Amino acid sequence: MTDATNRTTMPSPGEGAEPLRLMAVHAHPDDESSKGAATMARYVADGVEVLVVTATGGERGDILNPAMDRPEVKANIGKVREEEMTRAREILGVQQRWLGFVDSGLPEGDPLPPLPEGCFALESLESASAPLVRAVREFRPHVILTYDEKGGYPHPDHVKTHEISVEAFEAAGDPDRYPGTGEPWQPLKLYYHMTFTPDRLVALDTAMRKAGLESPYADWLKDREDRPQLWEVTTRVPCGDYFETRDRALLAHATQIDPNGFWFICPLDLQREAWPTEDYHLARSLVDTELPEDDLFAGIREKVAF
Repeated sequence: MTDATNRTTMPSPGEGAEPLRLMAVHAHPDDESSKGAATMARYVADGVEVLVVTATGGERGDILNPAMDRPEVKANIGKVREEEMTRAREILGVQQRWLGFVDSGLPEGDPLPPLPEGCFALESLESASAPLVRAVREFRPHVILTYDEKGGYPHPDHVKTHEISVEAFEAAGDPDRYPGTGEPWQPLKLYYHMTFTPDRLVALDTAMRKAGLESPYADWLKDREDRPQLWEVTTRVPCGDYFETRDRALLAHATQIDPNGFWFICPLDLQREAWPTEDYHLARSLVDTELPEDDLFAGIREKVAF
């Protein structure tokens, strides 16, 4: 782990009734802006406290924006990505905490090369989960967002993020587990991001074609034919009013996001018309809720003074 372990940026807590709290656990800086960013911005506007937990610094990430593919950026990629995360965090209005693990990189080749020594994906479950359990016990979220067991896509850091998120959800409330990481706290719901579902891609493709625009989504759907959707969508959060905020947060990650790239192909007005929600699968719940939902805090609001 690096010196960044357990660095947290958050304002002083306010007075008054206990607020609702949402934690989003991500593998790298930029993941928070590409998955669930509009949801977080919407809840921040509603007065919910939101904490993004970032497992690694993204030190082994490729530079995906040609304008940023420069020697001085490559030489300081960890620092650059930390600065990008600061800007994105400010745009979204969220708090943010680094767990301090080292990016594992995305192995490529056949056979795949071994993962680099000391990387996040090679940490034991207990050592990787302990700082997240501490973060849960300190922030006390009612809801946690994370990836499914495939990581959303098979990056080893995303898979590891799923593993530690499930572990923390199940262990943080148990006083006998992870001693020395704070007073127990039990989150009430755990969700998986469901970002690029076939239904959403079809809706965006149809909207663009009706508008007379060239659409890339048919190709995306074809590429995903051999990647079946593992989980049903249980929860659709209306957040179209915050798509601009999401896009500004994405653009803050300038090394990762090409402003001329696929993220911005579909006009925002068409996105709002065709698919004005961000979608999730409810993977764990300790409260009664009726599916489908349109609120991550369904079944929780009644239990929390807000």
